[in-house]
Amino acid sequence: MAGKKLSRRDRIKKGIRKRLTGSESRPRLSVYRSNKGIYAQIINDVTGSTIVSASSLSKDFSSNGNKSEQSVAVGKLVAEKAIAAGIKEVVFDRNGYLYHGRVKSLAEGAREAGLVF
Repeated sequence: MAGKKLSRRDRIKKGIRKRLTGSESRPRLSVYRSNKGIYAQIINDVTGSTIVSASSLSKDFSSNGNKSEQSVAVGKLVAEKAIAAGIKEVVFDRNGYLYHGRVKSLAEGAREAGLVF
């Protein structure tokens, strides 16, 4: 059962990545969620490098609350780091997850902090 779900997400992920890529002017904001935390990276696909990253399990993250509240805080943190690095516009990669719950909370937090996508 778990393998079936993962292969479905991988199939959806490949379809999404076929259509969007991150460039230097508009890098890709990729989201990964696990059972314990949520992670966000801003990636330049031209050079294949991660510009900025944030996670709910990192040492510089300090927010209590449920997972949705932590997702909003991670979104704000990654947006603040991106703006400090000179990035204002990104392409949102939901990474095969449905756009609701923690993924949506992270996106809304990033928008509140000033990222445009």
